[in-house]
Formats: sequence, structure tokens, C-alpha cells
Amino acid sequence: MQEQKIKLVIGAGEHNNNPGWIHTQEDEVNLLDAATWEANFKVGTIEAILAEHVWEHLTFSEGVKAARICFKYLRKGGYVRCAVPDGYFPDEKYQEIVQIGGPGPDDHPAASHKIVHNYNSISKMFEMVGFEVKLLEYCDEEGQFYTNDWDGNDGVIFRSKKFDPRNQGEELAFPSLIIDAVKR
Repeated sequence: MQEQKIKLVIGAGEHNNNPGWIHTQEDEVNLLDAATWEANFKVGTIEAILAEHVWEHLTFSEGVKAARICFKYLRKGGYVRCAVPDGYFPDEKYQEIVQIGGPGPDDHPAASHKIVHNYNSISKMFEMVGFEVKLLEYCDEEGQFYTNDWDGNDGVIFRSKKFDPRNQGEELAFPSLIIDAVKR
């Protein structure tokens, strides 16, 4: 009998960019509540976890705690594909939108942002708990954008150079910092 491959989307929202994946909301599987993981999964059984624009709603220490929980439930070779707003993207309007606390009213999606990551901070957070980090899309300290080959079959990140229509021309409009954090 073939083992079922569990692929999980955390904070799926209304979108289903990843057919065949288990789409969850915060009240079902909470990144910071180990009991919700224990109720739904066995340790070491998840192949992939996708979190698109979720980790910026956690402080750095909460992000480490969430990474530690994910690490526990991933199988060896499993990964977290994580996308967050990029703190090094050199566009003032973008940075205003993604800033800590958001740009305006409490109902704005960014109102609960607690951190704006760059590739250094997000990598450090996952590496602290034992992950090996692969940078997929990101800007460096000078705002230069880089992309490494990655496959949407391993988890689609809509807000990316690869999939977001806003980013298909010469100029990026709304990129994400995207990593794969792999459990070795």
C-alpha cells in the first residue's frame, strides 16, 4: 500500500492555488498551537507545508516556534515553502503596504503584520531549528531581485514573479520573498 503524501496549505484564505493539497485556516491548524497539529497529524508524516504571506503575522520568536512545530511534523526531506513580503524590495509604496501594522485601518490585511522579513532574517529563523534554506525569489540589500528555478508542482505561490500577472513585465509590482526550508 502506498503511503499518502500529505501536503498542507497553512492560512489558505479563499484561494485554492494548490489542488490536491489540504487547505487549512488558522482555527483548524494554528502555527503556534501544537495541539491543533497533534489533533490532525502524526509526527514526521507531512511532505510539504505551504505558507503564503503568513509568517509576517508572527514576531520573530513566534516564527521560530512555528518553524519548530513544522519541523516536528515534516518527514525527513519534507519542506516548508514560505513566502512573505520582501523587506529589501526597493519600492516605497510596496513597503508602505507591507509595513508592521499595515498602512491604515484595522481591517486592512497588513494590519496584523508584526515583522517585515528580508532573506537574512527569514533564513536565520528557519535555520535556528535545523532547516536547510533554499532561496527561491528574493531581493538583496541593494534591491536587486534574484530568482532560482522552482516548480509550482511543489507548491504554487501566487504572489511571485513566476505566477502573479502583476510581475510578468520588465518591472516587478508585488514580489514575495520565497524560500524552501528543507528538513534534512
